[in-house]
Amino acid sequence: MNNRILYFIIFCFAFLNVFAQKNTQKLGDKQYDSYSYYDAIKTYERIVEKGYVDQNILEKLGNSYYFKSDLDNSAKWYGKLFDFSKDIAPEYYYRYAQSLKAIKDYQRADEIMNHFDQKRADEMRAKLDMAQKNYLEIIKKNSGRFTIENAGINSEYSDYGASFYKDKIVFATARDTGNFVKRKHSWTGESFTNLYAATTGNDGLLSNPTKFTKHLNSRYHESTPTFTKDGKTVYFTRNNYLNGKKGEDSNRSNLLKIYKATLEGDKWTNITELPFGSDGYSVAHPALSPDEKTLYFSSNMPGTKGKSDLFKVTINLDGSFGTPVNLGDAINTEGKETFPMFTSEGELYFASDGHPGLGGLDVFVAQLSADGTFKNVQNVGEPINSPKDDFGFLINDQTRMGYFTSNREGGKGGDDLYKFIEIKRLICEQTLSGIVIDKETTAPIVGAKFFLMDDAFKIISEITTKADGTFNFGKITCENKYYIKTEKLEYKIEELPTTKVGESGETFVKVELQKIINPYIVGQGLEKVLEIKQIYFDLNKSDITPLAEIELAKILDVLQQNPTMTIDVRSHTDCRQSAKYNMALSDRRVKSTIAWLVSKGIDKARLTGRGYGETRLVNDCACEGNKKSNCSEEEHQANRRSEFIITRL
Repeated sequence: MNNRILYFIIFCFAFLNVFAQKNTQKLGDKQYDSYSYYDAIKTYERIVEKGYVDQNILEKLGNSYYFKSDLDNSAKWYGKLFDFSKDIAPEYYYRYAQSLKAIKDYQRADEIMNHFDQKRADEMRAKLDMAQKNYLEIIKKNSGRFTIENAGINSEYSDYGASFYKDKIVFATARDTGNFVKRKHSWTGESFTNLYAATTGNDGLLSNPTKFTKHLNSRYHESTPTFTKDGKTVYFTRNNYLNGKKGEDSNRSNLLKIYKATLEGDKWTNITELPFGSDGYSVAHPALSPDEKTLYFSSNMPGTKGKSDLFKVTINLDGSFGTPVNLGDAINTEGKETFPMFTSEGELYFASDGHPGLGGLDVFVAQLSADGTFKNVQNVGEPINSPKDDFGFLINDQTRMGYFTSNREGGKGGDDLYKFIEIKRLICEQTLSGIVIDKETTAPIVGAKFFLMDDAFKIISEITTKADGTFNFGKITCENKYYIKTEKLEYKIEELPTTKVGESGETFVKVELQKIINPYIVGQGLEKVLEIKQIYFDLNKSDITPLAEIELAKILDVLQQNPTMTIDVRSHTDCRQSAKYNMALSDRRVKSTIAWLVSKGIDKARLTGRGYGETRLVNDCACEGNKKSNCSEEEHQANRRSEFIITRL
C-alpha cells in the first residue's frame, strides 16, 4: 500500500478517535453539570482509561467523587490533578486536604491546608485552621466519650437521618422503594430515599424496619423528618415535588424543600411547602427546638456564607413563620454546615466540613449563650467522628442515648445508622454548694449573702443562706475560675476562689466567718475608719466621677451592713475661688453624694448633710480678700475633703 495512503488512513482514525473522545467528554460534562455524578464518573473514567486526560477531567472526576462523599477516590483523582498542574484554584486545596484526611494522611493534609490558608487567609475555614493547628490534639481530648454499635437495621443501601417518633425511630433509606421498577438517582446511583420506621428495643437497638407511611413518600427523595411532641405534625425534606408537579431552578435542577404535614386519624395529610423555600435554592434537614417555637434547618439561600449554612426561623402561634436568620460566623463557614439538632440544654449539634475535623463531615456541638448567640464550637471526637462522613446526630438529652449516620469503613451500605450512649459529658460542669459557719462557735449562720463572681469579679449570681446555713449555686461551667464573696452583718467579709478548673463533679465549700466587734462610734468620721482621703470631683464640678464612685462604694457597703446607722455628709473646699462660690459648690457636691447613695438603695432619711465651703480650713491656707496664700498644692488639697460623720448607730 502506498505510504501516503497509509498515513492518511492512520490520520483519519486518529482524528475520528479524538473527535469521539471530545464528544464523550461533552457527554460527561453534561452529566456533571446536571449533578449526575454517578454517570459522569463512568464517562470520565472511560476517557482516562483510553489515555485522554486534561485538567478539566481531573477536576471533575475529583469533584464527582467528593460530592458523592467517596473521599478515598476523590483523594486519588485530586492527587493526579496536583501532579498534572500547578495552576490550581484554592478550593481544590481544601477539598484535597479533606480527602487526604479520609485516608488518614493527616501530614499531607496539613501541608495542603497550609497552602490553602495562605491563598484564602480571609476565609473562616483558613482562620479556624490557623487557630487550631493542634486540632488533632483537641479532638483526641474530646474523644472516648461514647460507646457505639451498629443500630441493627442497616441495608446494603444508604440508611441515614434518624428522628424520634413516639416509641419508634423514623429514618431515610434507599432500600427497595419501588415495586417493579427501581428509579435510580443519578447523583448516587442508588434508588430515591423514602421514610421508614423501626421499632426501638430496651437496649436502643432497632428492628423491624417498614415503610413509615405511603402518604408522605413520593417518587423522589424524602428524608430527615422532625416531629412535634404530640406526634401530630411532621416537618420533612423532599425534592421540589408536590401534588404531582416537579419544580426546577433555572438550570432545570430539582432542588430540596421542607414540607409540613399533619396527622388526621391514621393518615398524614395537608402536605404544604414551608413559605421560605424556593425553586432557586435548597432548604433541608429541619430540626425543632424543644419548645417547638423555632425550626433549625440547612440551606444555600441568599446570604449563605458557604456551600450550605444553618438557619433558624420562628414558628408563630398562628402557625405562620418569621424570617429565616443565619446562625452566623461562629457556626457557619465557607464549607458545608448541615443536619442540625437542638437539645433542651441549649446544645446545637450539627455536621460540618468547614470546621477542623478528621475528614469529610464531622459532628460538632455549640452552646447557646444568654445573648442568643452560639459559642464554644467543639468537635465531639471519636468514635462518633471518623475520617469519613459522620452526620445526623440525634440524642435523647435525658438518657444520653441516640443515633448518628456514617459512611465509615466496616459499614453495611453507603450510609449506615449507628446507636450510641454518651458516657461522659463534653461540657465540663460542677455543682457548687456549701455551708457557712461561725468560726468560733461553729454554728451555722443564717441569712448570710453569697455572691458568685467570675474571674473578673463580676457578680453572676446572688443567694442567701438557708436556716441550716447552706447555699447552692447549682451547675456552673468548670472551665472557668470563680470567686465567692460572703457578707453578713457583724462578720468580716470573705472572698475565696472555689472551683477546680477543668474537672467535672461537685464542689462543696465550707466558709468560716470571723465575728467582728463593731468598730464604729457616734461622732466618728467614716472616711477616717475607711481611710478615704478624698472623694474626687472634676475641677469646679459636682458630678460623681468613676473615681468618686470607687470611694463612695466603701461608704455604701458600711451603710448596707449597718442598716440602723445614719450619717451626716459634709463637703469642704480650699480657699481658692470666692467664698460664695465655694459654699455653693460644696453644697452641690453634698447633694450629689447623697443622691448617689439614695440611688443605690439607701433610705434618704438616714442621710443629712451640707456644704461648708472654705469656712472650716484645717490649716492656715486662707486667701480671702487681700490675703494671698503661699500654701502648696498638697496643703490646699488637705482642705478639699468630704466627711461622713456617724450620727446614730
